[in-house]
Amino acid sequence: MATLQSAINGVASSTAVIVPSRPNPLAVTYRDLLSECASFQRKLAALGIGRASPVSIALVNSYEFVVSFLATSWQRAVAAPLNPAYKQDEFEFYIEDVKSAVVLVPRGAWDAGAPSVRAARKFNAAVAECYWDAAKGEVALDVKDLGQLKGRSEEKVLSALPDDVALVLHTSGTTSRPKVVPLTHRNLTRTMKNIQATYQLTPKDRTMLVMPLFHVHGLLCALLAPLHSGGSLVVPPKFSATDFWRDFAAHGANWYTAVPTIHQILLRHPAPTPLPAIRFIRSCSSPLSPTVFHQLEAAFKAPVLEAYAMTEAAHQMTSNPLPPAKRKPGTVGVGQGVEVKVLNSKGEEAPRGAEGEVCIRGKNVTAGYLNNPSANAEAFVTHAETGEKFFRTGDQGRLDEDGYLVITGRIKELINKGGEKISPIELDNALARHPAVAEAVSFAVPDDLYGQEVGVAVVLKKGERLAEDELRAWAAERLAKFKVPKKIYFTEVMPKTATGKIQRRIVAEMMQKQGAPKAKL
Repeated sequence: MATLQSAINGVASSTAVIVPSRPNPLAVTYRDLLSECASFQRKLAALGIGRASPVSIALVNSYEFVVSFLATSWQRAVAAPLNPAYKQDEFEFYIEDVKSAVVLVPRGAWDAGAPSVRAARKFNAAVAECYWDAAKGEVALDVKDLGQLKGRSEEKVLSALPDDVALVLHTSGTTSRPKVVPLTHRNLTRTMKNIQATYQLTPKDRTMLVMPLFHVHGLLCALLAPLHSGGSLVVPPKFSATDFWRDFAAHGANWYTAVPTIHQILLRHPAPTPLPAIRFIRSCSSPLSPTVFHQLEAAFKAPVLEAYAMTEAAHQMTSNPLPPAKRKPGTVGVGQGVEVKVLNSKGEEAPRGAEGEVCIRGKNVTAGYLNNPSANAEAFVTHAETGEKFFRTGDQGRLDEDGYLVITGRIKELINKGGEKISPIELDNALARHPAVAEAVSFAVPDDLYGQEVGVAVVLKKGERLAEDELRAWAAERLAKFKVPKKIYFTEVMPKTATGKIQRRIVAEMMQKQGAPKAKL
């Protein structure tokens, strides 16, 4: 990310980061951000943090997160962001898995015996409170326990190289042990450039950062890409629907990126009058139904651009383009600086319109999982004609007549009803068109006759009533008979990850375990 440092030098007096949640909003210029990162880098070096030292960052979205993340990566260390809401067992898994040298925690965590602190001490990682010191006007690093760093020599201030690992993140691990994804400076820089080019980001753009920074979506698209473009970002500590538009308008934001869950929450809250000028809205990390797509464009008078991304690709792979180019609801657009192919298991390309596994190739893609040769052996496929290696996303999809990618589901999540392969995303989108349905998540349920049957979890809109037979009859008028859900589970809240992403296997397990009650008539 050395190019990011160069970009910062080019817009020194411009605003880089705004934190709206403090008594007096904190506005930081690029010059001050660069100075603060350099100062924090020296503090890390003084602790003995250098090349390949894992630094776990257990902080909420904040200026101190931004500074500690950038300084860690520039010091040739490895940033390992963690969800600050984890329980102790979860912190223990991730801290032990990456062998954290130091864990950065918020102010007061040490005295409170926070789960992150207890987990760090169990594995002898150093613990340091990281916070904004208003009196000194700097990001403080208050070391509470040196742990394994005790006696370590001070490091020099280093300069990162393109092939240094800058960031490690874990996959979700819903079907197996979470895998560690190492991403180099080269990987991150390529994605930053791709995102900047896709959305034509300039120093005039300002984003409202609502995705958590412990997730690749927030880190790459909402933090690093805007900084790389010389633009700026508004960083509240968490997403709040009641504060979103107030801060968006007050600080002059003109775009945001989020998961569909956040878009749907914003749709349920009144838009401000007058509506701020929104250049575009980006949706990523989970499928956006065409219904919500049209609702967003109608409500917020801005083009909605759905994108497709994954941790192993340092986030973005494809996206719908800005107007006047065509954007297509129900698709995730076209490759953005990334080569996208639909291949079979032999590496042969599927005919246009035919389904296969979505495979990618580009400088943003990880070289492989950390210390996991078996996973790496399965993660890549060789193109039958060119001999080039492509990363297997695990998603099934097809390219339409214009070359736009349509994702039809995770290969392992396809519903196999007596040999008929059913796309759960297709069912989600169809059921979401029912006027009483707020959310629908489809999945396979065991069946003695067909092997698998169609199940669906449904959240109704506020005040709506709907019986299981009514929804099934409605679906039967719009879907082939074999696609009509056999099991319908009504629930008040759809289980989601900390980033608002729906994981079908977890939803399926929870619905079948608790036997969600039928809606009342």
